[in-house]
Amino acid sequence: MRESALHAVQGQAPDSVAAARRVAALAAGRADANDRDDGFPAEDVADLARTGLLAAPVPVGEGGAGLGQEAGAADLAAVLRLVGLGSLALGRLYEGHVNALQLVARYAAPADRRALFADARAGHLFGVWNTEPPAGGLVLGPDGRLAGVKTFASGAGHVTRALVTARRPGEAEPLMLVASLEPGTRADLSAWRAQGMRASATGTIDLTGLTPLAHLGGSGDYHRQPHFSGGAWRFAAVQLGGIEAVFEAWRGHLARTGRGDDPHQLARLGEGVIALEGARLFVGRAAALMAEEALPAERLVAFVDLTRLAVERAGLEVLGLAQRSVGLQGFLRGHPLERLSRDLATYLRQPAPDRALTSAAATILAVDGPMAALWEPR
Repeated sequence: MRESALHAVQGQAPDSVAAARRVAALAAGRADANDRDDGFPAEDVADLARTGLLAAPVPVGEGGAGLGQEAGAADLAAVLRLVGLGSLALGRLYEGHVNALQLVARYAAPADRRALFADARAGHLFGVWNTEPPAGGLVLGPDGRLAGVKTFASGAGHVTRALVTARRPGEAEPLMLVASLEPGTRADLSAWRAQGMRASATGTIDLTGLTPLAHLGGSGDYHRQPHFSGGAWRFAAVQLGGIEAVFEAWRGHLARTGRGDDPHQLARLGEGVIALEGARLFVGRAAALMAEEALPAERLVAFVDLTRLAVERAGLEVLGLAQRSVGLQGFLRGHPLERLSRDLATYLRQPAPDRALTSAAATILAVDGPMAALWEPR
């Protein structure tokens, strides 16, 4: 989309939450068509640009809506949940876009910051890619060019501004770099034959020969806490939207089939509400704590780690209850629950859940004072 068109939208001071609600409704209607191995929600990403949501995470003073900078990050939490409710694949892509722009805001030099924010306003899709194979990972050579690949890169072939981690030869800590990519180039999606999240265009991207557009911060800044681990609340918010979508498909099935009078079905539905609302409370609290940043870094990370696991547990519980309630119909293609279940089960798989749990527990054990005061600023 042309930048002037986006400015026209921004000039109307759009409500990001209302925009996300509109985008989610459209994305939900397209999600089944995008559910294929070569799928990508291109029309949905265009809607993100058209409604101003690609530019929304840019600070207000630099042409955006300051999404995520509002008190408690409540609007950002709502936007991520709503986009995930419409399409988990789109939510995954948008969360990566938001993550990239927040890293730009935190670490970019002023000139790079201005240029990259202008790219977001002009409709570029950003992503954050840090995963790589044990051999052949991304290196920044002495000539200033990149060599190597990134794996499990969502939006490969579609992200045009990629924030990547790369190491200089002989250095242990990575740098953050931004690379400019042409759509449809350098991506290999042949290995992405996942059960769910098929439309996320996740694959391997070869960045060999590129010269980065920008360097962000210094070596090791990407892993700096609490933002590295604490930022996980954002994908938990997207997952929350996916849990809500499964719940609504389940509830709708019971209503359509007239099975809601069965006390066993009602009991399962009630258990699902408890799980869903518990996850919602965790996500809201994690967003607020990270936005306020008034606690020591280790406590913030511990709470977000617990949030990750609480949302995962809620998602698995709602999935199990929904599938038991709906029965075999929910596993048949064409039923609203079938794709939603595959996408959610796949997206709930995040790295190192056991380490997140034990690390959070160790932090809690080491703190003096009552548990009730653990997450309150002193």
